Amino acid sequence: MTETITLHTGSRQEIRALFELAEDSAAQLDTYLELGDVLVARVGDRAVGHLQLVPGTNACEVELKNMAVAGDRQGTGVGRRLVRAAADLARARSAHRMTVATAAADIGNLRFYQRVGFRMLAIDRDAFVPATGYPDEIVVDGILLRDRVWLDLDLDHPG
Repeated sequence: MTETITLHTGSRQEIRALFELAEDSAAQLDTYLELGDVLVARVGDRAVGHLQLVPGTNACEVELKNMAVAGDRQGTGVGRRLVRAAADLARARSAHRMTVATAAADIGNLRFYQRVGFRMLAIDRDAFVPATGYPDEIVVDGILLRDRVWLDLDLDHPG
């Protein structure tokens, strides 16, 4: 069954579990949970994925702040459709670029974002450490989680 993607208008607490799939720090999540717009993919009444867009560093930019797809729906195109819907929404609001940050250790996320058109932009060293609210010694895909990678998507010339 194909999902529908709509702007979320309810409480963000209703879908916090989806946010937590993508955010290892509850303290960090609390700082941005209520920001921006959230698109939700639903199958019937069940939320199977979400994507949060917040304002970027300038008026022509948006940031994909948090995105996750329920485990049983991963690999079915939900994430790709959420990114496409977010890009359409951002373009309708005159944005020209979408950025996203993810863990340098998360090979799956890096692969996904590049496959949907994002390109490498910058690296923040030691972004995921106890001083920034993250538990010590998190390992992702066999790699110690430390650095954050920024990618961007040109909304005027996707692909």
